[in-house]
Amino acid sequence: MLRRIEIVTGDITTLDVDAIVNAANESLLGGGGVDGAIHRAAGPELLAECRALGGCPTGEARLTRGHRLKARFVIHTVGPVWRGGAHGEDELLASAYRNSLVLAREHELARIAFPAISTGVYGFPLERATRIAWRTVASFLAEHPRPERVLFVCFGASAHDAYLAVERELAR
Repeated sequence: MLRRIEIVTGDITTLDVDAIVNAANESLLGGGGVDGAIHRAAGPELLAECRALGGCPTGEARLTRGHRLKARFVIHTVGPVWRGGAHGEDELLASAYRNSLVLAREHELARIAFPAISTGVYGFPLERATRIAWRTVASFLAEHPRPERVLFVCFGASAHDAYLAVERELAR
């Protein structure tokens, strides 16, 4: 499974994959960070399509077209806001990853790209979130042939280093 997972550094909005995952808020109407960047790059058509969805609860995922992005689709998922770790944050984050992967499988998407969900303004500790992301994705891929490839897209050196450290840890 680890060979089906790749770590890259860069701008998720520029990737030519079947779907990019948007670390969205519950309204799905755009925001800061990755969410705002995806909405800006995809254009106003994405906002119109998201309005019609009526939101998305934390831990769930919704699919839209990619519009002006290279990616054909956007999988919008809502990660949890970090509140100290005793409010189900780990389970909600794992659910956000898992539900995104389920949508990718249901739509027969081969290549999807994830940002580091909830680690920006939502404050989830990066190392903890990275372990949850890796374990959830690796477990899903062990049971399903699709998606064929998952990219963890890091925006910056600290995220890249965290993903590499967990990859090395899991490869042992």
